[in-house]
Amino acid sequence: MAEFQLSALDLYMVGAYTVLIIAIGVWVGRKTESSEDYFLAGRSLIWPIVGFSLFASNISSSTLIGLSGAAYSSGIAVYNYEWFAVVVLVLFIFVFLPFYLKSRVYTMPEFLEKRFDERSRYYMAGIVIVGNVILETAGGLYAAAIVVQLAYPGVELWQSIVVLAILAGAYTAVGGLKAVVYTDAIQAVLLLVGSVIISVIAFNQIGSWEAVKAGVSPDKLSLIRPLDDPTMPWLGLITGLPLLGVYFWCNNQFMVQRTLGSKSLDHGRWGALFAGLLKVPVLFIMVLPGTFAILLYPDLSNADQVFPTLLFDLLPTGIRGIMLVALVAAIMSSIDSTLNAVSTMVTMDFVKKLRPDTPDRRLVTIGRLATVVVMVLGVLWAPQIARFENLWDYLQEVLAYISPPIVAVFIVGIFWKRANGNGAFAGLLTGFFVAMPLFVLRVMTRLDMNPIFEVDLQFLYVAPLLFLLCSFVIIVVSLQSAPPSAEAQELVWTPALYREDTIRLKDVPWYKNYRVLSVLLLLLTFGVVGLFW
Repeated sequence: MAEFQLSALDLYMVGAYTVLIIAIGVWVGRKTESSEDYFLAGRSLIWPIVGFSLFASNISSSTLIGLSGAAYSSGIAVYNYEWFAVVVLVLFIFVFLPFYLKSRVYTMPEFLEKRFDERSRYYMAGIVIVGNVILETAGGLYAAAIVVQLAYPGVELWQSIVVLAILAGAYTAVGGLKAVVYTDAIQAVLLLVGSVIISVIAFNQIGSWEAVKAGVSPDKLSLIRPLDDPTMPWLGLITGLPLLGVYFWCNNQFMVQRTLGSKSLDHGRWGALFAGLLKVPVLFIMVLPGTFAILLYPDLSNADQVFPTLLFDLLPTGIRGIMLVALVAAIMSSIDSTLNAVSTMVTMDFVKKLRPDTPDRRLVTIGRLATVVVMVLGVLWAPQIARFENLWDYLQEVLAYISPPIVAVFIVGIFWKRANGNGAFAGLLTGFFVAMPLFVLRVMTRLDMNPIFEVDLQFLYVAPLLFLLCSFVIIVVSLQSAPPSAEAQELVWTPALYREDTIRLKDVPWYKNYRVLSVLLLLLTFGVVGLFW
């Protein structure tokens, strides 16, 4: 295996790109003055920018490293998270997005207040802020620091994390969402190009697909895994994965915010579908390289080293620089998005809510300060991720405990008019007081810390059980108290809304009709999935 060293050309390319992207971010956001400009890009985003930004924010450095690492250790079943995102995005544009844009909200917690009451808003804002810090911000920093340590073993993990956080947070604090989405568009292209390069070179090292099938266990080349599989049992694929997807793509401020800044509902829908289209080839350019590494590097001690090893060992000088630039793009695109999302919630769900007379320019200043604080918190937490078996398991397992109560509130609230504020808040509290002790016990079980009792339940089973419990509580408590207001009931999906939209779409060309585009995207996705079923 080649020594992990960076040439002067590699370092020059990374440095030049970093300076360029910061300059672009600051320039794009230079006229940001109002809170709507800063947090929602003036609601002016067109569909290609929305789609590229969604994709780049999702395919973060943690995802690049996590997907290949999971494929190396447990097989390509990890791609189920990617293709299922297409299904969830279709649900998002049909059901959730119209209500979000209609209500003119800045944040997902603000939507919960309009549908229920302020208690749900405060709860969700608090939980999601914490979740985004320990998942997206810290996860992205940790993943990037792994690569730096391979190149420079003498550099401490925390030192890498601090430097990377400063670089990624610089233009976010200045330019807000507009700076984030326009730089994300550039970074999405680099991510795709860099991933294609490393996938092609890795495949050429092996020689043929027949060689892959001969050298890799068949179960690691299948998307469907047995019921007792520790990473992705087929029942969990049906019951747990959809819930994690709905939270991530439909309810999480981190991802939804760029659609809230869309120029129109159509641009938001087209952008989400474009992001779904970009997710389809992830199997070939980000997951299968982890499978190729089983043959190329059979003795790696840590699955999270797969992607960095492919990068440093296979790529020649210059091309390696391109891939490093793509990795820097992944770092920035994930961290800038979560920093902006959290600063939006801190400012709009707490400061603006508690002090409604706060001047608009001061809200922007508070948002910038919140960005810095969140960046610091992410730096402090990131080193703790090393305690988990691998990065991907860490990300998905934490989501499985945090997200079900929130998903239950959104699902029940959007599809059932009778759901009210008391029911929503009771469901959220029930989820918290059940999930948090279970998660602590689960961590203690993993670390052999002798918990009161061990929790070994696979996290894809944890999610649906928590969801059903919270949904039950929401329904029971809602039925025992007064129905919600008429305004709140307007934020509920009905078949009549679908019929009205059908009439509107009669004269719309097929290539602009989101329903036709959704069907075509789903057919393409299921075709790819069928190849590896």
